[in-house]
This record gives sequence, C-alpha cells and structure tokens, in this order.
Amino acid sequence: MKDIFSTIKIQVNEKIYVKDPETSALGRKIIQESILLMEEIGFDNFTFKKLGTKINSNESSIYRYFENKHKLLLYLSSWYWSWIEYKLFFATTNVDDSFEKLKKAITVVTEKIVDDKATAHINEAVLNKIIISEYTKTFHTKEVDEENKEGYFLIYKRVINRIVKLITEVNPEYPFAKSLASTIIEGSLHQHFLRDHLKTITNCDEHVSPTDFYINLIITVLKK
Repeated sequence: MKDIFSTIKIQVNEKIYVKDPETSALGRKIIQESILLMEEIGFDNFTFKKLGTKINSNESSIYRYFENKHKLLLYLSSWYWSWIEYKLFFATTNVDDSFEKLKKAITVVTEKIVDDKATAHINEAVLNKIIISEYTKTFHTKEVDEENKEGYFLIYKRVINRIVKLITEVNPEYPFAKSLASTIIEGSLHQHFLRDHLKTITNCDEHVSPTDFYINLIITVLKK
C-alpha cells in the first residue's frame, strides 16, 4: 500500500489555490507546517503571520499560494477526502461480498487515522484531528452555495456517494441511502470529537470505537 500511495498525486480543485503548493519546496512546507500549527492553536487563532513565523518566511509568500486561511482549510480538507477516497478504492477492490465491502468502506471512513509514511510532508493523523475539529467550518459559511457550484466539495461528495452505492448494493430497497451515508461520515467525526472531549454523551471510549458503532448500525438497519 505504501508503494502504491507514493506514486499517486492527490488532486485538489485548482480554484482553491493560487499556486499549487505541491510544485515547490516552500509550498510543501506551508502545507506541512500549517497542519501542525492549525492543530496546535485551532483554526480561529491561526493566521498567515503566525505560519510565516513558523516557517521563517514572509507572510506575503503564503499569499502567493492561498488567498486566505479559509482557502487553505479547503485545500487541507480536499486533500484529506481525496486521500480517503484512494483508501476506499484499495480497501474495497476485489471484495465480492457486498456487505463485507460496505463494512470495509465504513472502517476506512470511521477508523482512527495513523500517519501514512508515504506522504512525507503531510501527517494524516494530525490532519484527521483538524478534520474532526474544524471541517464544518469549510461549508458552514455564507459562501457555501457558490463554493459548491465551484466544485470545492466535489471530492467529499464523491466519498459519500461511494458509500451510498455500497449501501444500495447491500439493500436496494432501503430508502435513505444518502442520508445514512452522510450520517456515517459526518457522525463518525462527531463521535471521535465526543470521545476526546465530551465523554459522558457517547458510548465510544477506549474499548468501543466509532467504527464499532457504525458497523453495528448498518447491521441493524440494512440486514433483512
């Protein structure tokens, strides 16, 4: 798997950035350190000035890659969901049983993420923490409809629709496949958050994972 991922270039909507950060050492440094800084201080406290200090570069150099920190967060989230999409593809390829395929897919989108060493400048485990805490800020904005038209959330929607397709394969008569798929993906992020911060309102803990919960849910809901 590591060798496969090392040969893949993750695609992000080119409208999100001014200059592709993957094309230069500085761009990759911006991505690497922005992930670490954003996880450390939070998106609201994150600024390009603080990032510039961290990477020993002028704030203006960051603006040559991204218009603002919202676009940077969109880039990070798009990269993350594209990476998840690749993981989904490899996890479900050559799995014949439809229910086993769905369980493998749900595991990919709900499990605890570990760093993928094939992507040296991106720590997926840390990026996952940002997605858990900050992802809704990418679309809970007044510009969401326009950004949706621009295709900023296309990769995220593709991931959900992959799950929709697998749900339909398991039970074609189930009428709420889209709602179930989006609930699994959004809900798993929320359950990870609750497990880490608001432990008394979730059953997920060191023994029960969000993956356990959502696999139990699909067994209950979809099995005839």
